[in-house]
Amino acid sequence: MDKEQTMQVPSPCYVMEEQLLRRNLQLISRVAREANVEIILAFKAFALWKTFPIFREYINSVTASSVNEARLAFEEFGSPAHTFSPAYTMEEFGAYMRCSSHITFNSLTQYERFAKLAAENKISCGIRINPEYSEIETELYNPCAPGSRFGVTCDQLPDVLPEHIEGFHCHCHCESDSYALEHTLEHIEQRFGRWLPQLKWLNLGGGHLMTRADYDVNHLIALLNGLHERYPNLHIILEPGSAFAWQTGSLVASVVDIVENRGIRTAILDVSFTCHMPDCLEMPYQPKVTDAESMEPDAVKNAPHEQNIYRLGGNSCLSGDYMGSWRFPAPLKIGDRVVFEDMIHYTTVKTNMFNGISHPSIALLRQDGTLDVMRQFTYEDYRDRMC
Repeated sequence: MDKEQTMQVPSPCYVMEEQLLRRNLQLISRVAREANVEIILAFKAFALWKTFPIFREYINSVTASSVNEARLAFEEFGSPAHTFSPAYTMEEFGAYMRCSSHITFNSLTQYERFAKLAAENKISCGIRINPEYSEIETELYNPCAPGSRFGVTCDQLPDVLPEHIEGFHCHCHCESDSYALEHTLEHIEQRFGRWLPQLKWLNLGGGHLMTRADYDVNHLIALLNGLHERYPNLHIILEPGSAFAWQTGSLVASVVDIVENRGIRTAILDVSFTCHMPDCLEMPYQPKVTDAESMEPDAVKNAPHEQNIYRLGGNSCLSGDYMGSWRFPAPLKIGDRVVFEDMIHYTTVKTNMFNGISHPSIALLRQDGTLDVMRQFTYEDYRDRMC
């Protein structure tokens, strides 16, 4: 998206670019074909349903982790979901079954409560396993940390799998490379290898960031083909989320005011980090800002008189709703656009309306250069979330 297009976008607005999305989908489709695996979209990272017609050109299914996601799969994507939830309830399980082709249970107690019912409805059942190994360094995102609530460990399974269990599901990656998968497979086969010949499918979860520029796609394909050779009975499934929407668009914002306190200049924007970019505060993850240089604190201290260094501040009342310091090519002024790059995955699905802050619009930049504003939010969207 060039500067002229940026100025045509309503502010604030998430803008996904169709050309970049198709680039990712083409690569994912290549991996699926050459490795003879099924790659499905995880809604927890991306769920803009008006783009599903594009996805359907490349993939056939999705993964869900709630009743709402399962319904979105069935009713809007047009296919039943591969579903996993940490805990199903009897009140909701009928809706899960209506919308799912596969259901994975997090524990043996959940299996004992629901598996027979699911199997009677011709749903393929699986159990989530915990290989007790992960290379995720951030504890918040590590499902294999000691004491994790996710999955069964190998010592909890009987020698012969319980009736109706047709697959294993494992998720222990986060924006990881193919070498992390290689190490994970070693631990899965070491701990759970004796059960793999009893299965029909193996779901290796998400976090496979195969669309990142430095990802070794050929190594991934070789790993998966090797897995097929060792276990020809297994249908292999991967369910990345970020890989689909990785670097496919931006969050366009505008400068509303500029304030200064003790030598720190803050450009206050019409977006909020806590509302619209929550990973920036949770992780924390610092995004890239178009045409701006991220500044380390020491560098800022050594350049106290530069007029074009700014902390970026959100428009909520949370004191910590700000991030970093950036050097811009020229001093900012009210009305200037600030573009946060790679803001499509794990953003729109995690936003909130804290403080009643207006939600950014959502747009798709078509391949022909036209801008399709798919959704603009109103007061009623905020009001109707309350009772």
